[in-house]
Amino acid sequence: MKSILAIFRKEMQLYLVSPIAYAVVGVFLIITGFFFQVLLDGVIRAAQAQAMQAMRAGGGMMEMDMPGLVMRQFFGLMGTILLFLIPMMTMGVYAEERKRGTMELLMTSPITDLQIVLGKFMASLALLGMMLLPTTLELVLLYRSSDPAPPWRLMLAGYIGLFLLGGALLAIGTFVSSLTENQIIAAAGTFGLTLLLWLIDAMVRSGTNSVVSEVLQYLSVLRHFEDFTRGVVDTSALIFYASLIALSLLLTLRSLDSMRWRRA
Repeated sequence: MKSILAIFRKEMQLYLVSPIAYAVVGVFLIITGFFFQVLLDGVIRAAQAQAMQAMRAGGGMMEMDMPGLVMRQFFGLMGTILLFLIPMMTMGVYAEERKRGTMELLMTSPITDLQIVLGKFMASLALLGMMLLPTTLELVLLYRSSDPAPPWRLMLAGYIGLFLLGGALLAIGTFVSSLTENQIIAAAGTFGLTLLLWLIDAMVRSGTNSVVSEVLQYLSVLRHFEDFTRGVVDTSALIFYASLIALSLLLTLRSLDSMRWRRA
């Protein structure tokens, strides 16, 4: 455990002095803050238009869950943004180490490959948590200013989904980064692979065999994430993300093992 924490501290120190990490976090917060305001304004205008229409028709106004609608759209938006930003977060996890030659020093130290993988992954998860934490301020303000207030379950489920989605994308990105010493190739490969998993259910054609269609849709990270945006924490979604993270970390472990074997 001490070795894992040592790797974790080392990676966090690198993140805290890296301009890329600050740029990614800053861009994420600016974009999410801007679109939160856009989504809120859009929902308010839609509610006002509905009220005007109801007044002209002389009927009652239909109830509209504006806070819940804003939250669901906001979580979906943040999930999409993570798809574009996480490749930049993970492109240098192993690629930069290999390029600088520090990977050899790390692998010859009295630390196992598993400890290296877990320490680096925990650091990337911590950075993800630092990115997501400030966005809770907008939703807390929405919660306090709404009457009736949206259920806390929706907010909690949304952030659980974001953290699991981000963790899965981070695990995939670290695996791709372990395959090359070129950060651009690592970022492009991560984005291509995650985009495939993101849109795979949309690519299933209507004429496809039903069993094949269900399997492909199950592999879509988007389909599982949508349940969380509706406030539903589904066991199958938890198993899916946990399995995807475990598989990606296992592949990263095998990649480091092959690297050690080639140098032996």
